[in-house]
Amino acid sequence: MSIFTQVPLAAQLLKQGLLVGIPTETVYGLGGNGLDAAVVLEIFKAKGRPTFDPLILHVASLAAARKWVKEISPVAFQLGQTFWPGPLTLLLPKKDIVPDIVTSGSEWVGVRVPAHPVTLSLLTLLDFPLAAPSANPFGYISPTTAQHVMDQLGDKIAGVLEGGPSYVGIESTVVKVLEDKIEIYRPGAITAEQLTNLTGLPCIRMEDSKHPTAPGMLTSHYAPRKPLFLKTSNDRLWQAEEFWIRFQYPVAGVPAQAQRILAPDGKLETAARNLFAVLRELDANPEVQCIYAEGVPDTGLGVAINDKLKRASHQPES
Repeated sequence: MSIFTQVPLAAQLLKQGLLVGIPTETVYGLGGNGLDAAVVLEIFKAKGRPTFDPLILHVASLAAARKWVKEISPVAFQLGQTFWPGPLTLLLPKKDIVPDIVTSGSEWVGVRVPAHPVTLSLLTLLDFPLAAPSANPFGYISPTTAQHVMDQLGDKIAGVLEGGPSYVGIESTVVKVLEDKIEIYRPGAITAEQLTNLTGLPCIRMEDSKHPTAPGMLTSHYAPRKPLFLKTSNDRLWQAEEFWIRFQYPVAGVPAQAQRILAPDGKLETAARNLFAVLRELDANPEVQCIYAEGVPDTGLGVAINDKLKRASHQPES
């Protein structure tokens, strides 16, 4: 099996306990039955992902989420009504039917409704939620096309459901709603400003952890195999094996062919959509030995983009 377009076929394979790459608006996920501990373990094995790094359950609707969680607070419900389907993951108290391996032993499970018509259609054919981390080897650049998934995991899964390129391009925001605040465990496509404007609650960024509460919290993540360094300018003579990733404008002293501009239009949404594809392109280019990347404006969606770049880099910004 390879890349295919038949949603019923994907449902059949998943019901058989197999793993299928699925499209979402954020990135492609590696889907499996989220209620079957043995299947979930196969997801960890296929990715080479440590089991202390929890997964997210994907469901068809806010109503469907109630089947797998004990409660949804009024504010969390408000967030789900507003941002689902969409790139927001809510950490909610899980029911016992959700295996502990999904949550790495936590009583909280990440749940979201993806905003992709193909996968939403698939989810309506299933009587279980899909555990679906990004469909890439653990720690590597997230995939934004079906071919990315096949190139990396094709020999370990039943196939990939084609859904076109991911149009958001970075992962969902992961949050936990408390009485007096919203904790952000992973910055993503839904910004802190959006969450606060809707609820009136302040957003608190949670620190990294060696034993993460949510995916995407490990210090090294989203990383190309080639060294990537965060820099704001070219402060020395350019070397032929060096390539640059810039936000909107090229850096002086570096040939145009050795630069990739994420957002010529200056929009953070464009930069997010292009980020992982550009990282993959440079990582696969034999002429590239070293990647330098410029951060983007650190507001709104830029916070999540800079977080991805920081975790992909091999040294702090200089």
